[in-house]
Amino acid sequence: MSPAQDQHRPSNLNLPNSLTALRILLVPLFVWFLWAGGPWGEDALGMRWAAFAVFAAAMITDKLDGDIARARGLITSFGKIADPIADKLLTGAAFVVLSMLGELWWWVTVVILVREWGITVLRFVVIRYGVMAASRGGKLKTVLQTVALLLLLLPLVPLVGGWWPWLGWTAMAAALVVTVVTGVDYVVKALQLRRDALAGRGTP
Repeated sequence: MSPAQDQHRPSNLNLPNSLTALRILLVPLFVWFLWAGGPWGEDALGMRWAAFAVFAAAMITDKLDGDIARARGLITSFGKIADPIADKLLTGAAFVVLSMLGELWWWVTVVILVREWGITVLRFVVIRYGVMAASRGGKLKTVLQTVALLLLLLPLVPLVGGWWPWLGWTAMAAALVVTVVTGVDYVVKALQLRRDALAGRGTP
């Protein structure tokens, strides 16, 4: 890359990346509120609502940083890597704590986290060949996981009864299917990225 091209590259110190960093900083606060709230929010309803609010606010920053980065031409390689990591830290914390509280089956959490962090590691492995941006399927996966987690985080069981979690579990089932399918798709794309890069270098 020439000096002129390098000068036109957006700095990593920009608003979208700052929002990504903020999302990471909110994770411990979210975990504290959620755990203090107890199962279904029965122990401390206010803390559970606080956990829901922090999670919702953090996920809003996820949309904002992407929109701002695209609108202002502030897309960076750092952002492409850090953004999904921030998402996985937040949603991963939600999955684990919900399972610890007995509100979500552990096997669902394990399958989703293995896929999520496995793909994250894969991104780092193939980064020498190129950056794998989020696909449409990956974005759908994030939306489904977010909706399912928001439904499960809402402390409405003490108010409306035990039927409420079934809404979250239904959404989680859809999220689980899309998570696994897109995970396989990312593996295929990573292999293709590596193959194309090696072919371009003349490596057999």
